[in-house]
Amino acid sequence: MSERIVETAIASIMWALVERYTGKVGYKGAVKAEGLSFEPPVIDCSGWAGLLLTSAMQAANHAAQRTLFTAEQCAGINTWSDRMIEVIEARTGVILAGDAISADTLPPFALIGLCQEGGAWATNHPRPRGITHVVQLVRRPGDDAVFVSEAQGWAAPFGLRLLPLAEWIEITRPWLTIDKAWAVDPFAPTRHAW
Repeated sequence: MSERIVETAIASIMWALVERYTGKVGYKGAVKAEGLSFEPPVIDCSGWAGLLLTSAMQAANHAAQRTLFTAEQCAGINTWSDRMIEVIEARTGVILAGDAISADTLPPFALIGLCQEGGAWATNHPRPRGITHVVQLVRRPGDDAVFVSEAQGWAAPFGLRLLPLAEWIEITRPWLTIDKAWAVDPFAPTRHAW
C-alpha cells in the first residue's frame, strides 16, 4: 500500500472535520467529542485532537486495507492532553522538545503539547511535563498546506480555530522552550507498513 494513499486518507478526514466544525464549536474544559452534539456545541483541546487522531487512525486502517492501528491504540488517544503526548511517545519512542520544534522538523501530522498553566483545573491529576494544552497539525488536501487546528479557551476566538503553521509558531513562540513544548508523531510506528 502506497504511503501517499494512506497520508491522503489521513489528511482528507482531518480536513473534513476541520471544515465541518472550525468556527462553529465553542470551548469548554473537560468536554470531549460528545460536546459536538450539545446545543451550542463545545469541546476541549484534547477532545478535539483525540477526535481528529482517532478518525485519522481509522481512515489509515481503511486506506491500507489492514489494521495499522488497533482499537486499543485508538482508544488510548481519547484522554487528557498530557497523557496523549505520553501515550504516543511511549508507542513511538520519539519526541521533539522546545526550540527543536519548527516548521522544518515537525512530522506531517504532529501532535504538540504545551505547558500553558491552566489555573486550578490543571491540578486535577499529576501532569507529566505540566502539559495543559494540545494542538494537532492538519494538511489541506490539494496543496498540502500545513495548519494547526486547536480548541482554544484562553485566546480569541474561543473554540475551534485554524491557523497556518507559520502563524501559530509565531504566536506560540513564548512557549516553544525546552520545558514548555513537546511534539510527537502519532503515525510514526506504522509508516514503514504503508
